[in-house]
Amino acid sequence: MIQFNFNTIAELMDLAESQQVPVHEIVLVREMHDSQRTREAVLQEMARNWQVMQDSIERGIRNTERSVSGMTGGDARKLYAYRQKGYMGKAVLSAAAYAVGISEVNAVMGRIVACPTAGSCGIVPAALYAAKKESDLKDDDIVLALLTAAGIGMVVDQNASIAGAAGGCQAECGTAAGMAAAALVELAGGTPAMIGNATALAIKNLLGLVCDPVAGLVEVPCVKRNGFAAVTAMLAADMTMAGVTSVIPVDEVIAAMNEIGRALPKSLRETSEAGLAVTPTAKKIEARIYPVQG
Repeated sequence: MIQFNFNTIAELMDLAESQQVPVHEIVLVREMHDSQRTREAVLQEMARNWQVMQDSIERGIRNTERSVSGMTGGDARKLYAYRQKGYMGKAVLSAAAYAVGISEVNAVMGRIVACPTAGSCGIVPAALYAAKKESDLKDDDIVLALLTAAGIGMVVDQNASIAGAAGGCQAECGTAAGMAAAALVELAGGTPAMIGNATALAIKNLLGLVCDPVAGLVEVPCVKRNGFAAVTAMLAADMTMAGVTSVIPVDEVIAAMNEIGRALPKSLRETSEAGLAVTPTAKKIEARIYPVQG
């Protein structure tokens, strides 16, 4: 019988190492227990989620539709078309385009998977889809890696927050980047310890990121932040596989994220009362979207 109770990343990794099973197996058994579903049912649901993610990517990189606000739409298509010309290479620019594309699909009320939130929906699927294209990965393996990502998200949710309103954008895009990095390392054959390390590197890079949506909408700066965070996740995975380690252990990084989130003023936690949301341009956009009725 596989033991599956964990509240920290260290506990999750220790369970995987001591029982000599992949991290995804611990998360899968826990989900089977918590949801009272069979292994097949859990895997089938995750496979359906992965299909929705891929569909939203393909729609996103072709999309020319603008959101109702007019603030977003069509940027993923531009970036994808440019992917072979830029400094960062095809794989990285493709990942950024995928992440922006999914977020743009969300902005036009398309179907996406909140991963872990709608505001950060592009990061995990974009990083994994880019890895699939670059390394010819199998969908079945990605489905299992998504369970590993889910386990990371569960721990962050228990010990900090995945909500921008509670912890700023670090809680959404930061958590998603950590989840994506963890999944990528598992797909690359990394150990449980390496999975935790990649999570730490990714989240550390996004500590302090505030949630300051223009006009209160999940569009600006959220859509483009997804693109940047997907790249962060990929770099964290590559750093880890190259042997680069985080000085601060992952659970301490998550604790720091929680402390920072609590310290952020309310104005920088999704209320649109500070930051980019109150710049002159943002206020003009807000006035256009929500005209004052005389």
